[in-house]
Amino acid sequence: MFTRMRTVAVGALLVLGLAACGGEGAGGGGGAGAGEAPGDLTVGVSMPTQTSERWIADGNAVRDQLTAAGYQVDLQYANDDIPTQSQQIDQMVTSGADLLLVAAIDGTALSGQLQAAKDAGIPVVAYDRLIRESPNVDFYVTFDNFQVGVAQANALLRGMGLQNADGSPGPERGPVVVELFAGSLDDNNAFYFFDGAMSVLKPLIDDGTVRVKSGQTTIEQAATLRWAQETAQKRMEDLLTSSYNDGSSPDGVLSPYDGISRGVLTALQNAGFGTPAKPMPTVTGQDAEIASVKLIDDGVQSSTVFKDTRQLAEQAVVAAKAFLDGGTPEANDTTTYDNGVKVVPSYLLPVRTVFKADIAPVLVDSGYYTAEDVARGRQG
Repeated sequence: MFTRMRTVAVGALLVLGLAACGGEGAGGGGGAGAGEAPGDLTVGVSMPTQTSERWIADGNAVRDQLTAAGYQVDLQYANDDIPTQSQQIDQMVTSGADLLLVAAIDGTALSGQLQAAKDAGIPVVAYDRLIRESPNVDFYVTFDNFQVGVAQANALLRGMGLQNADGSPGPERGPVVVELFAGSLDDNNAFYFFDGAMSVLKPLIDDGTVRVKSGQTTIEQAATLRWAQETAQKRMEDLLTSSYNDGSSPDGVLSPYDGISRGVLTALQNAGFGTPAKPMPTVTGQDAEIASVKLIDDGVQSSTVFKDTRQLAEQAVVAAKAFLDGGTPEANDTTTYDNGVKVVPSYLLPVRTVFKADIAPVLVDSGYYTAEDVARGRQG
């Protein structure tokens, strides 16, 4: 079962994360900004896209918290274009950024930029997405991504009645029919999400409790390039045409992200699902995007996995401050995240699954959304 998230104050996180382990910062130096005032230091923040409300929220949270700590911030969005992100990071390096905080579009595409940062003595913190195939990644802040997948699979089972809220066996015994969706293969997180989910689902697939009617059970078959809603919708339409043209229906769909979930749901609604005669299958999600929270509140989407980006931004600021003060941020995982060249010291945050009954206590009471946001399906 997934780890339940507890509200953590900014101050507590700062105390925890600044318990530095000692040692050198990126590039073998003692921290690019050691001895300088925060106002004289610039943090380059590279985010992948503004097409997802999740990444907009991340960018705003990181910028606001770094600014509140006194740092200058250069926040750039790359609009899911790899050359654009590469150029933006190049510019940050040549403009004299003191630290880079990077959420990569393609985790293997930034080796040249990271080498330039290394040569300039600029620490690099990977934000939520692991940067691969480079020795020049100094730290990684993220959520426990394997547990995200575990949480999604358990939510799928719970939504279909195979599991109770406490993890015990539910009233449904199966077999149930599901389809699997995965994220973009150029995002390392997609593999952790899928592997976590399959650690729960594969034994049930093997014993016949869960059946994937299309037969598409590998991440390569289930992948959704760039996590695009339209791509997910098209694949779901194709699955309905090819595997459910006999009048049968899927009982559930494993979706790793709310945008993919909305694409899946659109395809299902267009095919007549969501009526008393043809109920909507259980559909999971991730990121608690407000449009999907509204769908959960309306009984259309079953669940989402909430990753509190405020806490991720807090921990990113903790890591940045540690490096810029000449130290090294504390990791709580030094074994899991091998980027193909090195194991990157990491700080993992917990996650929380949200069903309809959890919207108020988890999302509204914590101030992440207002009740009015949920009612209208958008913020503001």
